[in-house]
Amino acid sequence: MLFWTLTAALVAFVALLFVLALVRRHPATATAADYDVQVYRDQLRDLERDLTRGVMSAEEAERTRIEISRRMLEADRAAQKAARPSEAPRAATVAVLLGLAALMGGSFWLYQRLGAAGYADQPIAGRFELANDLYDSRPSQDDAEKAAEVQRGPMPTPEPQFAELMERLRKAVSERPNDVQGLALLARNEANMGNFRASWQAQRRLIALRGDAATAADYAQLGEYMTVAAGGLVTKEAEEAFATALDKDPRDALSRYYIGLMMAQNARGDRAFRIWDAMLRDGTPEGPWMTPIRANIEQLAWIAGETSYQMPQENGRGPTAEDMQAAAQMSPEERQQMIRGMVEQLNDRLATEGGTAADWAKLISSLRMLGEEERAQKIWTEAQGLFATAPDDLERIRQAAEGEVAQMPMAAPQAPAAQAPMMPGPSAEQMQSAAEMTPEERQQMIEGMVDGLVDRLTTEGGAANEWARAISSLATLGKTDRAAEVYAAAQTALAGDEAALAMVKGAAEAAGVAQ
Repeated sequence: MLFWTLTAALVAFVALLFVLALVRRHPATATAADYDVQVYRDQLRDLERDLTRGVMSAEEAERTRIEISRRMLEADRAAQKAARPSEAPRAATVAVLLGLAALMGGSFWLYQRLGAAGYADQPIAGRFELANDLYDSRPSQDDAEKAAEVQRGPMPTPEPQFAELMERLRKAVSERPNDVQGLALLARNEANMGNFRASWQAQRRLIALRGDAATAADYAQLGEYMTVAAGGLVTKEAEEAFATALDKDPRDALSRYYIGLMMAQNARGDRAFRIWDAMLRDGTPEGPWMTPIRANIEQLAWIAGETSYQMPQENGRGPTAEDMQAAAQMSPEERQQMIRGMVEQLNDRLATEGGTAADWAKLISSLRMLGEEERAQKIWTEAQGLFATAPDDLERIRQAAEGEVAQMPMAAPQAPAAQAPMMPGPSAEQMQSAAEMTPEERQQMIEGMVDGLVDRLTTEGGAANEWARAISSLATLGKTDRAAEVYAAAQTALAGDEAALAMVKGAAEAAGVAQ
């Protein structure tokens, strides 16, 4: 209230000064006529002295006095006329007063809309103190998970077949607690089911089992599971996991993204901007984290004081909407040539810049689908050396090289390992046949495999990477409308799994079908 009282008083005082300046009468300043009157008065006095001294006769003095008096009267009349008060024209005065009232009223209205009355000053030191308070007062992992569960609500009921397989996996892991692969599968699939707490607990057991051999990716995955379980909040426990991952690999992209997110959550958007901008500029491999980075980097730049920030141009890592539209109008031979060109671009990028395990797996799978089996095997051999210290990534690439999918050993120790229903890759016979096909026949085979994947996903469901692969494949084939339909189905099937939805959204945006 004090603020408004002082503001109103100040505005009223300024307005009063304007009004007085407009309506009061201003006496004119001294003019030349005033000076003439004074001169003539001095001449009359001098005339009297000359007459007394006998310098001039009485008759001459009288004539001179009459002339001086006549001139003095004329000068006095001119001085009186110039001394009349001046005032502004009435119409102009009214117009200025109305404009002044509109200006004052508009200022109050604009401040009501855009201002922050009653808001305390925020000096830099105060902002840093606030950020530190937010950072220190973050809820614990347990408290954050409880709050997230309330907001998230009940998770969708999984398919009976998948639920049964999960029960078998849990039993197998409990009977073989030192099974590294079983723990990794358990952590991943608990997260897919929405059991986020169980997923990070399994991941933590996996890291403890691996000991010093645990990789940066292991710790980054632990931090991500914790963050998702906490409803997207990077807790202190999750931060410790990301910090350990960065100690092992300072360029770990997943950890860098979440550390930047933590800074943004704790009122340090300036630090978040530095971290994420570096990720856009230093060749960080593409991943689901790039979509939220690009969506928020300009706002963070403004917070950091970078008012003229220009986002780095994206390296062409996927077909654009124009590519998709052009592909729909191509003949089978032209579309096949476009696909091959995209594969060659991916190959060149991996050879010069490197990439993620997903990129290597995609290249190998694409080459195998094109019938270039020998070339795919050479790249698989190269990947084995690059990912020798990352067994999970290497396994993913191996599956692409051998035409397999991730298997889930759900059975007890004595029983044969069961596996979740996944789309099998092409067999060796199919690859041999593909090499002997014409471009039209090979195109038809590719479309048939993509259709099979889409049909299985829409009827049985699947993992996020499969939905993403289906969307990308359909878009590459020019079927953007169907790709959009599959994206909508994926959003429904993966509802509640933020990490999975982010991966699918990234594929949809690259394909040009995201809303």
